[in-house]
Amino acid sequence: MILSCFVLGVSTRKVAEALLPVLGERVSASTVSRMGKQLDQVVKAFHRRPLKDQYRVLVFDGVVLSRKSGDGAIRRPVLVVLGIRSDGKKEIIDFRLAPGESALAWEAFFNDLYRRGLKGEGVELIVTDGGKGLLAALPLVYGQVPLQRCWAHKIRNILDKVKKTDQPRVKRSLHRIMNAAHLVGARQEARRFVERWEPLHPKAVHCLKEDLEELLTFFSFKDPSWRETVGTTNAIERSFREVRRRTRPMGVFSDRTSMERILYAVFTYENKQQGIATPFLVTQNS
Repeated sequence: MILSCFVLGVSTRKVAEALLPVLGERVSASTVSRMGKQLDQVVKAFHRRPLKDQYRVLVFDGVVLSRKSGDGAIRRPVLVVLGIRSDGKKEIIDFRLAPGESALAWEAFFNDLYRRGLKGEGVELIVTDGGKGLLAALPLVYGQVPLQRCWAHKIRNILDKVKKTDQPRVKRSLHRIMNAAHLVGARQEARRFVERWEPLHPKAVHCLKEDLEELLTFFSFKDPSWRETVGTTNAIERSFREVRRRTRPMGVFSDRTSMERILYAVFTYENKQQGIATPFLVTQNS
């Protein structure tokens, strides 16, 4: 029951309180901590398990969390990969705590995934935001897979370069490109965008033009519902929102191990909601 509480994202401090009505007595903090540590081997097994090329799309992104150190709280990114299967199910494949989002950090993550079996064979698209380290590392390992840049991130970046009174109209113009019925229509809308807004907001238009080809890659998907799914990193951002919601009451993590445990627990639960089983190797005899 204690381990189930962890998988559901209940903080260590609240496990005893949550189980009191069921057990009729309070579980000590040391017992909760000792049981929680059983997850450590499970997490290690999760990170080492063989992977399969069974995804139509891969989404890469990072979320930043805080943990304690001798110098106070430090913020560290968690690199995450989500796979979208042909049936539309979304799976958090793996995650890695990293010192930063540099090209070296992402390349190490990619190489580990590749070595374990995620070679990108059959993957039709990789979706990312505009992180420089991520974009620099992708061609080194998954250079054969077409790249789709996230429209949500790009729209925010463009609007930051537009005066407030014009932002609603600029946003509508961008949506006409993104939501066009086909690639030819999208290019036509892009030309209209440039002609209309370049005289007023040249920096915003340059922001679109420099990444336009990678923003239109998803038109290789003929199904509009799939284009809606893969046009942004929203699929993985939803999981990040759940991570933030679950971890907010905890404040700052005490150490790297506690971060690993709760991330594994949250992502396991998210996968379960998609009907995807995640390895959970703890038994009563552990």
